[in-house]
Amino acid sequence: MNATPTTRTHEPGVSAEVTALTTLTLTVFRLHGTLLQWGDALVAPLGLTSARWQMLGALALAGTPLTAPQVGDAMGVTRQGAQKQLNLLLEQGLVQAQPNPAHRRSPRYVLTPRGQQLYARAEAAWLARAADLARQISPAEALVARQTLETLRQQLSTIELSEAP
Repeated sequence: MNATPTTRTHEPGVSAEVTALTTLTLTVFRLHGTLLQWGDALVAPLGLTSARWQMLGALALAGTPLTAPQVGDAMGVTRQGAQKQLNLLLEQGLVQAQPNPAHRRSPRYVLTPRGQQLYARAEAAWLARAADLARQISPAEALVARQTLETLRQQLSTIELSEAP
């Protein structure tokens, strides 16, 4: 039996809308953990973790050098979290730091040829698995889920923590 409920029953005094959003949020939290574990297993044979794969992906998809804060913004992690992974990728020779004329203390990062090759291998592994997953979720379902999650992300990004109850 699953110890973590996947649905939430309506609680007295709590609207159905709030209950539905709470259930969605709990599902996203669980999905996040599952994606990290699944991603770690997928890219472990390449000597990567989900976190490092994520940083390589941010740089590969950007197509232009990015600073640590830009990588963090692109992938929804803190600057510090991005910097930690970028430092590890530097040590592995997968990314290179370039001078940033706009900010001397914030270098821009690019994939090295080895980083590009490794990212391409991770991407190929992902695409093979994504093809299997795509047979379970229709494009229309994926689009609705993406739109819902993006709306939630945008709304949360506008709320100042000092505004929270």
